[in-house]
Amino acid sequence: MEKEKTNSVLGYRTAGSDAETATGEMLYKEMEQIGLKDVTKDRFTLDGWEFKKAVLKFTDEAGQTHEFQMGGYQTNFETDEFQDYELVYLGKGTAADYEGVNVKGRLVMVEINQRDEWWISFPVYQAYLRGAAALIAVQANGYGEIAETALNAQDIAGPDFAPAFSLSQADARVLKDALREKEFVTVSLDACSRVMPDVKASNIVGKIPGTETDSMILLSAHYDSYFDGFQDDNAAIAMMLGIARALVKGGYQPAHTIVFCAMAAEEWGVIDSKYDWSTGAYNQIFRVHPEWQGKVIADLNFELPAHAHNTRDAIRCTYEYADFIREFTESLTVPKEAYPDGITVLYPIETWSDDFSMAIAGIPSTVNDFSAGPFMQNYYHSQYDNQDVYQEPVYRFHHECYLKLIMELDRLVLPPMNFGNTMHAVAASVRDTASDCASGDQKELLTQLEAAEELGSQIYDWICRINGEYQSLTERSAKKAFREKWQPQGQKLLHIFRKTQDYLVRLNWQDEVMFPQEAAAWNIRQLEKARISLEKNDITDALKALYRVDNNMYAFLFDEEVYYHFTEYILHQPKDRLMWGAGRIMHHENLYGIVQKLKERMNEKEPELDEEIRRLEAALRRQRAYYRDDIRYLKQSVSRIYVMLEEIKGC
Repeated sequence: MEKEKTNSVLGYRTAGSDAETATGEMLYKEMEQIGLKDVTKDRFTLDGWEFKKAVLKFTDEAGQTHEFQMGGYQTNFETDEFQDYELVYLGKGTAADYEGVNVKGRLVMVEINQRDEWWISFPVYQAYLRGAAALIAVQANGYGEIAETALNAQDIAGPDFAPAFSLSQADARVLKDALREKEFVTVSLDACSRVMPDVKASNIVGKIPGTETDSMILLSAHYDSYFDGFQDDNAAIAMMLGIARALVKGGYQPAHTIVFCAMAAEEWGVIDSKYDWSTGAYNQIFRVHPEWQGKVIADLNFELPAHAHNTRDAIRCTYEYADFIREFTESLTVPKEAYPDGITVLYPIETWSDDFSMAIAGIPSTVNDFSAGPFMQNYYHSQYDNQDVYQEPVYRFHHECYLKLIMELDRLVLPPMNFGNTMHAVAASVRDTASDCASGDQKELLTQLEAAEELGSQIYDWICRINGEYQSLTERSAKKAFREKWQPQGQKLLHIFRKTQDYLVRLNWQDEVMFPQEAAAWNIRQLEKARISLEKNDITDALKALYRVDNNMYAFLFDEEVYYHFTEYILHQPKDRLMWGAGRIMHHENLYGIVQKLKERMNEKEPELDEEIRRLEAALRRQRAYYRDDIRYLKQSVSRIYVMLEEIKGC
């Protein structure tokens, strides 16, 4: 898969690029060669990106010329061969770093930590607003820690007209040494990074037809990549097709149709959107094949599967599938050379990969967990994600594990959903976030949740019983008739699952999955801490608390326009640009003004803070109103879910 690339030196197989298209053609032919049926190229529209080159030259005072290969981001920047620029170094690239520095038309080099501090989009847009020609980001920590020569790439989550590149620590050190006694150095840049609005890409799909039902089991992995992308996600595509080949070669005749989908544009595919990744998967299930919703009983998504991310493996899934997956994992023998501490089950689904898009469409999804562990800090999205990080025992185990899981799923008549788990998690969340401002409604909600949890658990027992009856049948005709009898109930269960996703799944400003009331509850606690601190004239502790409210950390660090842009593009952008994040953030508390005012008053000996306290009290009133609304909304939602569960129980 590394054959096709947009950058002849570094790789990259990016959304809508010729390299991605050619790789899709190869996968199409591979699926046909394997013997999959109904192989298709499912086309959709997205924003594309081709990154051909970014080479920086610098001649030091000793006359030595250095040539640096740089990584790219999804932004526009093209030169006519090498072009000279002045380059300055500005620390972390926050607003304060620009004080007294003219960067107009210059390259601005900064150091960032995207895991522990802020995303690349913020310093990039800050540089653009100050007139910089482009920003060059050096990973101080967080990603690319494996070597000082590591480059990094991520989704830009910002506008295409604010250019950015990636430079290694080793190469940056050469420039920083030259800048010790200078305001700037002169460099030459030859670059071609081109964003292409509204182009076409294709998800590649093949099937093994089912013999008993038109319901489906879906396997997915993505075929776009940064650099070589050996683990992310070449190995996953290879594993998915290896499983397909094993099933076809073994003559397996599934009850369900098994669908294999190589997704395009997982890494990025939408200009200037907070939710610019998982583009191919979102389009596949919401725009290309919306009829799959209600038919797919599970999506097994694969990411970085040939490397152990911890000493214990994990399958991450939805709350509803946790019991089924846990029972499945207990039947596995996990090789010690792959995972010394065995395997566990994690939930809920996170936003890191395509399984989130699938889940919110009403498709219960799983992924081999990869989001924690040293691989992410060291190799992820760098040129060091190559075949050197291949671990065969891990890869072999994942082949066997997920092949067995497919066959377990194929033995089911009803999707194995325990909605009791979901209701239990919501109840635990409500207890953790309880507020005096909604005590009566909270009590009623917890009573509802207790009843819904019990009912959900009863229905799961019933589901297991029905599935057990099916598995005791031996005649194919009897199995098919039994499945047809219960198929309407299976569709109803998937419908309820979709509604729980609609009603209960929200995001915070850091893309973490949460329940509807959690964001307001968190903000209330932070605002109360800030108010108490101000009453004690402790501005420092007040600011620490305000830093943790919504996205207000950026109010401390960047110009108001930066803060405004990356707030408004979530709250007031068309849903089709927000994709899987649309409507998942409900509220926002804008604290930019009070943060600036408190920062100004830090040096006053005895500040009068009555006005600031009143402003925080107003913010608290808003957040408490949001919280009360969220609790009432949850009461209505849980009531609706309970009614749907009762209808299932009555079948």
